[in-house]
Amino acid sequence: MFEYKTIALFAVTALAEIVGCYLPYLWLRQSGSVWLLIPAAFSLALFAWLLSLHPEASGRVYAAYGGVYVAAAIGWLWLVDGIKPTVWDAAGVACTFVGMGIIMFAPRA
Repeated sequence: MFEYKTIALFAVTALAEIVGCYLPYLWLRQSGSVWLLIPAAFSLALFAWLLSLHPEASGRVYAAYGGVYVAAAIGWLWLVDGIKPTVWDAAGVACTFVGMGIIMFAPRA
């Protein structure tokens, strides 16, 4: 059960980070409203708080989270940007998931 909770927490964390970065992108590159920065700041604060909820050491959490973030970013590419991922994108996501699993779920002494 620990593994499922960890992955779900990482997924929500990735969504908070992507939204927190996407909203300023809309403001800077797509002529969006400056008011987008307010929910962006809240989203990034939520992202930082969510990362703090993991029981592992922060460096290990940040390293493993990177793998989940890669998958979330490729999902964003498809769902928001409308660009279908390639087989190479999928292979990259698979590699990062393997790395995340090793980092987070390997036996510890």
